[in-house]
Amino acid sequence: MQSSILKEKLFINGEWIETEGTHQVFNKYTGELFSEIALADEKIVDQVINAAVTAHKEINFPVEQRYEVLMRAADLLKQNQTALAETIAIEGGKPISDANVEVTRSVSTLQVAAEEAKKLTGEIIPNYNAPGRFLYTVKKPVGVVAAITPFNFPLNLVVHKVGPALAAGNPIIIKPASDTATTTVKLCELLEEAGVPKGYVQCVVGSGRTVGEQLLNDERIVHYTFTGSPAIGKHIQQTIGLRKATLELGSNSATIVHHDTDVEKAAKKIARMANVNAGQVCISVQRVFIHDSIKEAFLDTLVREVAQLKVGDPLNKDTNVGPMISEKEARRIESWIDEAVSAGAVVLTGGKREGSVVQPAVLTNVKKGMKIVDEEAFAPIVSVSSYDTIEEAVALVNDSKYGLQAGIYTSDLKLSYQIPYLLEVGGVIINDTSSFRADQMPYGGVKESGNGKEGPAYAIQELVETVTVVVNLEE
Repeated sequence: MQSSILKEKLFINGEWIETEGTHQVFNKYTGELFSEIALADEKIVDQVINAAVTAHKEINFPVEQRYEVLMRAADLLKQNQTALAETIAIEGGKPISDANVEVTRSVSTLQVAAEEAKKLTGEIIPNYNAPGRFLYTVKKPVGVVAAITPFNFPLNLVVHKVGPALAAGNPIIIKPASDTATTTVKLCELLEEAGVPKGYVQCVVGSGRTVGEQLLNDERIVHYTFTGSPAIGKHIQQTIGLRKATLELGSNSATIVHHDTDVEKAAKKIARMANVNAGQVCISVQRVFIHDSIKEAFLDTLVREVAQLKVGDPLNKDTNVGPMISEKEARRIESWIDEAVSAGAVVLTGGKREGSVVQPAVLTNVKKGMKIVDEEAFAPIVSVSSYDTIEEAVALVNDSKYGLQAGIYTSDLKLSYQIPYLLEVGGVIINDTSSFRADQMPYGGVKESGNGKEGPAYAIQELVETVTVVVNLEE
């Protein structure tokens, strides 16, 4: 276990550099200083973009090398699993068991990206009406990519952007969430060791108002990949104009529990998945819609299971729920709960705050107009409402400005086939919660949940240019 304060540099054009300013990263549970990371300024950001442009133009990075670098990086992540998981737990407040899962997922994400690099092929186009012409396509890298990443998965969500960018042959500039940037720096160390070419991966730490804005306003960057709030996502799209962006934004994800399912099994799973990483997951179960006939039995089990979750030090292997990312965020959700209660909601368990730790909460009697229903809570909280017909349940799920993922528990085969066409979301999870994600699957939402798809195979297609080639065979 690390006992002294880490001093981290920035990875710029294949070198590790110090800067005049530093950003302090704290242990989210104890409040102790954990690391100090060099801060980028305007001059450094310009150097980073110059290096990325030069790398794209002058350094050959063939498919076989991309594959080897990504596979070596995956192996190095696996070898450094313990240290990486501890870093995630300390600076992100994520329970160590979940942090270990994140590292394991990141290894898999890099491996999948490596394999997808070998599948980047063009196609022959059938030619029916232009005699003497041979038509085909080739795929080439789009150019410099900028990734702006969140705090809640400081390794895997960075890897979900770095892996596809490198697999497609693009240089990438990472601007991680400052509160969990130590993990990203550690990832860059391993990518350097894996042999990533100079200028193909760089990391800049700084505020969105300075570093972020400079990245957005530089037209040499051709693609942006962002995970975060709808407000920032909209700002990115408005700022970059016709340049492309993949935006994975917020959600108040819902799960339906129909009358024909195993109520206890569903309640136990929802109790856990609503509180993973203290609910700070884009697809965390936030709204549950339960059939009237099983509401009482469902709530009995849900409340019991949530109340039994172990809350505390994320480095304790028995902890289920750690602190939120900051006391400010914990105070926010505390105020949302108070607001809901004053409007008629009932707290069945939890909801109390101590510092940045919030006891997992279950609420009923909720309604539209309450922030815990309408907005993305991003906290250890779940609200439960009931319905009479499946049509009513679908309408309740769709009555949202978001549309990332939704879950449904049912044994009705016909309903299972129909429901993906009825729900206004990017992913439908049958007989599991909205929180399920396999890293190789297409992942992205509709409405204010964003645009574009993550998942290596799908992200790569947004990071290559399809060039049509026409050969005149008669000349």
